[in-house]
Amino acid sequence: MMREGKQKRIILASGSASRRSLLAGAGLTFDVVPSTVDEPAVRRAMEQDGRAIAPAEVAMALAEAKALDVSAAHGDGLVIGGDQVLALGDRLFEKPGDLVAARRQLQDLKGRQHALVSAVVIAEGGQILWGHADTANMTVRAFSEDFLNWYVETAGPVVCQSVGAYQLEGIGAQLFERVEGDYFTVLGLPLMPLLGELRRRGVLCQ
Repeated sequence: MMREGKQKRIILASGSASRRSLLAGAGLTFDVVPSTVDEPAVRRAMEQDGRAIAPAEVAMALAEAKALDVSAAHGDGLVIGGDQVLALGDRLFEKPGDLVAARRQLQDLKGRQHALVSAVVIAEGGQILWGHADTANMTVRAFSEDFLNWYVETAGPVVCQSVGAYQLEGIGAQLFERVEGDYFTVLGLPLMPLLGELRRRGVLCQ
């Protein structure tokens, strides 16, 4: 429930259908202004000094970049930025560019555990006010080739919209043997901490 009276404008700096659905389902009223940040460029800049970069650091940097990008042009509201990183050991995945890449990525994940790190931040007036990152551990089962063929054909291009080439809320659930962590984190947004911060700031009712 939104707080009564004049409300601070809330802006989601993401075109993610999942994040939009999560915020709308939680009862928030908000505008969507997708960020135009070059995510690969942000990652390359972080890698220039050659040091090992933690997945949470990457997710947080991308979430901040998106929020600041939109906040710079919309200083009248609280801007929510989010990002998700998939880590398989030291390897960080990106969204697959096509179904061939998605299939290859799923083969790499098969029978192994990977980490999904989701970060969310709030920015206002071109400054980051708050941020939080959370990790879920995902164990992919040793699926058959027939299953993989069926999955890619049935799910179709939508799998390319997520970094893991799956949506847990759909048939992607069949890929897994075990999921450890917060459901909303898996979907790409640590929703409970975000709602708590919005209540703390008086945007939502206590």
